Amino acid sequence: MGSNTMEWAAKATHLGGIPRRMVISTVGAFAKLITSYLNYTQVHNAGTLLHLIKSRPPGTPLITVSNHMSTLDDPLMWGFKGSPMTNWKQARWTLTAEDICFTNPFFTYFFRLGKCIPITRGAGIYQTRMNEALDLINKGEWLHTFPEGKVSQDGGPIRRLKWGTASLIVRASVTPIVIPIVHSGFEQVMPEKHWFGRRPLLPLCLKNINIVVGEPMEFDLSTLQQRAESASRVLRASGDECNGGNKGHLDSSGWPTGLCKGLDEIAQKWLFIHISDHIRNAMQKLCVKARSLNINDHK
Repeated sequence: MGSNTMEWAAKATHLGGIPRRMVISTVGAFAKLITSYLNYTQVHNAGTLLHLIKSRPPGTPLITVSNHMSTLDDPLMWGFKGSPMTNWKQARWTLTAEDICFTNPFFTYFFRLGKCIPITRGAGIYQTRMNEALDLINKGEWLHTFPEGKVSQDGGPIRRLKWGTASLIVRASVTPIVIPIVHSGFEQVMPEKHWFGRRPLLPLCLKNINIVVGEPMEFDLSTLQQRAESASRVLRASGDECNGGNKGHLDSSGWPTGLCKGLDEIAQKWLFIHISDHIRNAMQKLCVKARSLNINDHK
């Protein structure tokens, strides 16, 4: 959609910030109504998340990552008591599928006011709107992502993560604090196949929701970068031996090097894979806990 993504509407100064205040407060109130009052919600380790949202060091970005169980995970997962979802300054930014949420001018304007960044699925980690997300991170903002990339209600393990979140962590001017979150129950609040194979018109009520917040994750990017560069040298040397000195095939997709601390494509991929796998493992551990809590809820 390119120029039709209304980046100007996402600015806090747009019309004095009044439209953003209205949208954030309305959506936040809706989320609190559904999550805190019309369903049975338990949040585990919420204090860790709330402390970092409200009191992390100035200029330090926060990235939260979670599984994706329904089309209403965001904003409903922020509707628990104590969450600042109605606060237009503290509410999260989030990466949002352009083909779902930015399909017409009204939706585009609404989601832009709601601090959503349009992402074109399949367009890669260096698409233009990822730079917009990076700019926000570099200003110390809170960004939420669904690194699995799409909704899944099959109850399986955490799927392989897309590399977009890892790329933002690596490219940030200040290394973000990363918090994994796993939830269960929103797939019952907004099931993909409820009535004649379609979603319900409104969220369902009286469901058990569990939200499990993990501990902050730290990444020693300096050490990881050195390991990535070493891995690149080894792979290139191996490629030279196997291909008569021709190593061009290793960079066939033509990734930029200047946008990621000067790392070549092989080193970038090694780094993104390593960080993504680390986050996925943390999420999978939380997933096991969330499922056990859900089982206990039904006893």
